[in-house]
Amino acid sequence: MEPRIVIVGCGISGITAAHRLIKAGFNHVRILEATSRSGGRIKTGSLGSTITEIGATYIHGPSEQNPLFCLARDYELLNSDALTPENQAADVEEHPPWVANWFSSSGQRLSAELINPAMEKFYDLVFNLPDVDGEYPYASFGQYVCSKVRQQVAEQDRDESTKKLWLCAINTLLKVQCCDNAAHSMDELDLDGFYTYKNLLGLDCTFPNGFEGLIKKLMAELPADIVTYNKPVRCVHWNNSESPVNTVLVECADGERIAADHVIVTLPLGYLKKHQSTFFSPPLPVHKLDSIHKLGFGTYNKIFVEFESPWWDADCEIIYLVWEDEDLSEQMSNIRQSWIRKLPVFTVQPPSERSSYVLCGWIAGEEAEYMETLPEQEVRRCITALIQKFTVSCLHKTLEKN
Repeated sequence: MEPRIVIVGCGISGITAAHRLIKAGFNHVRILEATSRSGGRIKTGSLGSTITEIGATYIHGPSEQNPLFCLARDYELLNSDALTPENQAADVEEHPPWVANWFSSSGQRLSAELINPAMEKFYDLVFNLPDVDGEYPYASFGQYVCSKVRQQVAEQDRDESTKKLWLCAINTLLKVQCCDNAAHSMDELDLDGFYTYKNLLGLDCTFPNGFEGLIKKLMAELPADIVTYNKPVRCVHWNNSESPVNTVLVECADGERIAADHVIVTLPLGYLKKHQSTFFSPPLPVHKLDSIHKLGFGTYNKIFVEFESPWWDADCEIIYLVWEDEDLSEQMSNIRQSWIRKLPVFTVQPPSERSSYVLCGWIAGEEAEYMETLPEQEVRRCITALIQKFTVSCLHKTLEKN
């Protein structure tokens, strides 16, 4: 008798598991999905004529070593630039050479010539850690960067106002790293952990018609009735004894119990952390529970903002915001008043037509979690005030010219 296999979750992991099983000849495969859609954290939306990725956005390292890139390429979901040998061979260490605009909290536009030396010092530290056999005299990545940056900036033959601005700009880049690592602070990451991450070659690319196109292609190759939607699972009853009968019972929220020989659980780590004590009966082995507990799980969010006309350069791809009254790794005392300061950067969303202008703001850590508690109207007010503060002098100059 062929084994019965149940997959919990219809995100990219669950869909991929089903693909592998079906191709290997397993016919009794079923996916249970708690929501009404496939894709999990891959979710594409739109704002005006602009595609917005609510979840996953980039293919990091689009090269032959990246199975996601190979899938997207084979399904013809990428544009021609992403497929060039030059793009796939680019070694950018997850720091794409984007065209940047920099703005200060006094409303000034900062020149690239002024800021670039600070960026170079920061990324030279990030990507060129000295080899000291793993025994670093720093408690965290944040402490290492701040200590080295202060020392290097102090040694520069520049005026004090420039040095101070460089430190403020590097503080912005540390906040961007918090978004990249879904961390509240870079003091949460030790150096060994940060540098075990391996980068693949290739310049990050996106899906011109949306990341969900990949999900649609994958789902089209599975049996039409393989997924049961709106079917949340309450508990997986499994047999951890030496009994020859190893049937697993998947208990659903609606009371149905589904018998299976094998269950593949593809739930998000955050959900497992919250429900691990009740989701498995009997509980998972201690070493597995320890792994779930010890794995870090951070928060970062996106905020999409649409404008009638752009206030950034036509070729701009990323906008950095520099607070001139913040020192390196300065802790914010009142999150209710200062949460918006944790939003260090906007990325410019490429529109399908020149009729909408959309930015995506990035925010991480406790401030991101606090933002989730606010009504949309309050978030909109804070974002509007933020942009007005950082562009006020630039807008005045534009009005004077006109």
